[in-house]
Amino acid sequence: MWLRAVSVIPRLDAEGWARLDPVARWLVAVRAAVLVMTVTSAGLAGLLALRDGRFDGLRFGLVLVGLVFAHATNNLVNDLTDHLKGIDRGDSFRARYGPQPLEHGLLTPAGMLRYVAVTGGVALACGVALVVLRGGATLWLFAAGIVFVLAYTWPLKHLGMGEPSVLLVWGPLMVGGGYYVIGDALPSGVVMASLPFSMCATSVLFGKHIDKLDQDRAKGVRTLPVILGEARARAVAQVLIALPYAMVGWCVVRGDLGWPVLVVAGALPVAARVLPPFSSPRPTEPPAALPRGIWPLYFVALAFHHMRWFGGLFVLGVVGDVLRTRVWG
Repeated sequence: MWLRAVSVIPRLDAEGWARLDPVARWLVAVRAAVLVMTVTSAGLAGLLALRDGRFDGLRFGLVLVGLVFAHATNNLVNDLTDHLKGIDRGDSFRARYGPQPLEHGLLTPAGMLRYVAVTGGVALACGVALVVLRGGATLWLFAAGIVFVLAYTWPLKHLGMGEPSVLLVWGPLMVGGGYYVIGDALPSGVVMASLPFSMCATSVLFGKHIDKLDQDRAKGVRTLPVILGEARARAVAQVLIALPYAMVGWCVVRGDLGWPVLVVAGALPVAARVLPPFSSPRPTEPPAALPRGIWPLYFVALAFHHMRWFGGLFVLGVVGDVLRTRVWG
């Protein structure tokens, strides 16, 4: 179940939950499968610092653990807030694609608060340690992280600011800020190099919010797709999937990234498969080509599939860039 929980969002009932060990319950509750986005951003920060001869192993470990647990805390706070505000009540999109611990009676609000306290406590401890070890602007980065963890679900998501927040957090804040904390500097090229993956991460959120656009609109949750309308939101999602390839090329031309990162072109066939469905409205029934067990996830599943390929090859390319600069010279 540990491996399953970090690969997909498992679907289980109260009986299945009762059979899980504490670690598996935590992994399910925090939606561990999506934490790969944060692992990727933190990994990019560390690899870019290593490439530039600025790597510090202790600080990188604290950045990685702190960011992953901060993301996990945000997912818990999201479920708690939407439960208390009644957004996840009944046949909500969130309650259909995976276990919502509160809505499905797997956890009480008090139990969820304990999860938040422990998970958030780990993130806070890592942040405090980094502030002490690094100093400088680390305190402000730490404070910004706390704001986004607590404010994403409300009010940012309700004001069409959730998607821009993801673009900022999974790029300049995680990759750029992580580089700064690890390597004592923040070259502008690192911020540029952070954008291709953060665009992919934002496309995943766009896909999710398009999938549940009707429910969000009915419940007064003004995500950016609700504000834009489905057709324009689908077009933006297509841009967020396609543009990262051009951004990588531009970063290579500028010298922000080395030529090994062009390996991301290996994800182009995946992009070519996931882009066309975004040109049509969301189907009302699961398409025959959609793997069993994915529905009601549709656009988000397509974007997430692409993000995994692009992100994995992007990391591989940066590893190649590290070897090019630090080993081969």
